[in-house]
Amino acid sequence: MLELKNLSFDVPNENGQKEIIKNVSLKIDDGKLIVITGPNGGGKSTLARLIAGIEKPTDGRIFLDGNDITEKSITDRANLGISFAFQQPVRFKGIEVVDLLRLAAKKDLSIADACEYLSKVGLCAKDYINREVNASLSGGELKRIEIATVLARGTSLCVFDEPEAGIDLWSFNNLINVFERIKDEKRTILIISHQERILNIADEIVVLESGRISNHGKKDDILPSLLGTASAVGSCIKME
Repeated sequence: MLELKNLSFDVPNENGQKEIIKNVSLKIDDGKLIVITGPNGGGKSTLARLIAGIEKPTDGRIFLDGNDITEKSITDRANLGISFAFQQPVRFKGIEVVDLLRLAAKKDLSIADACEYLSKVGLCAKDYINREVNASLSGGELKRIEIATVLARGTSLCVFDEPEAGIDLWSFNNLINVFERIKDEKRTILIISHQERILNIADEIVVLESGRISNHGKKDDILPSLLGTASAVGSCIKME
C-alpha cells in the first residue's frame, strides 16, 4: 500500500513561497489502477514526482507498505519497488535499447526477451533493439521504450505521468492493453492522465485541483460527474 499523509510542497516565487501541493492525504491499495486527473496546473505531475522521490515534500510523509520513505532517494525507492515513467522521457546517447532494457530488468535479458517487451508496447522489435536511445527517436517512440523498461522492471508500483503524450492512436490502443495486463498481474498502477479511455479502465479516480484532492472514489461514481462538468473544471477530460 502507498499512503500519503498531509503532503505539502512549496516552491519559492517573487512573493515568498507558492504552495503547489496542499495537505494531500491519499491511500492506494495494492493491485489497484488509480488515475489522477484534474485541470492543468493542479499539481498532478508534482504529486507523481513526490511519490517517485524526484521532489521532496515541504511537509507530510510518504509510506510504502507501512515504511516511511519520505527521505529516501529515487534509487532507494526504485529498489523498494517503485517505477516512474516521465511525461517527457530522458534520452541516453550511446546506450542501445537492448542495454536500457537489461539495466531496467537488472539482468542479462536475452534478445528474445528484450524484443518481447518492445512488442508489448507496439514497437517492431527488430527495428529498435539495437537503436541508440538518442535524438534519432521520436517522442512517441521514446515514450513506448520507456514504458517497455517499466514492464521489464516488474515492480510492484508503477507511476506513469501522462503516458499518452506524443503517442499515435494505434499505439494508444496498445497502451491500454499494457495497463490492463499490468493490472492483471496484480501490480499497482498510478496514472496521471486526462484521457477518458484511461479513466475508463481505472478502479478509482482522484481529482486534483489547485493542489488539493477535490474528489476521490470508485470510477463509476466519479467519472459521470467529470464527463458532465468537463467544461466547468477547465476541460480536464480529453475524449478519444
